[in-house]
Amino acid sequence: MHPGTPGSILTPLQRHVPRAERIAQGWIGPDGQPAAGFKTSEQGAATAVWAATSSLLDDHGGAYCQDCDVAEPATTDDMLVGGVKPWAVDPEEAGRLWAFSAELTSLDAFS
Repeated sequence: MHPGTPGSILTPLQRHVPRAERIAQGWIGPDGQPAAGFKTSEQGAATAVWAATSSLLDDHGGAYCQDCDVAEPATTDDMLVGGVKPWAVDPEEAGRLWAFSAELTSLDAFS
């Protein structure tokens, strides 16, 4: 992931990636410090905690959340720019994903 990309969170999982590769990917600098735009594990978890506890979402199911708020529609398909992309909220694609997931798992909550 590139700094500034939604989901650019440094967690202990990166310990499995060699230091030289983390530097080459731009995740950390030569000094080992996180690159600008990366979040800590705590910062990365904040949106999920907010979404699970915020009364602002009581009547707003299925929202795409980002940075402790409901994400605005994206103005570009550039993955380095935040916002919810149109394909992420496409009802037809959601239906296809549901059907495929149900087929793979032999589970369907609506059967």
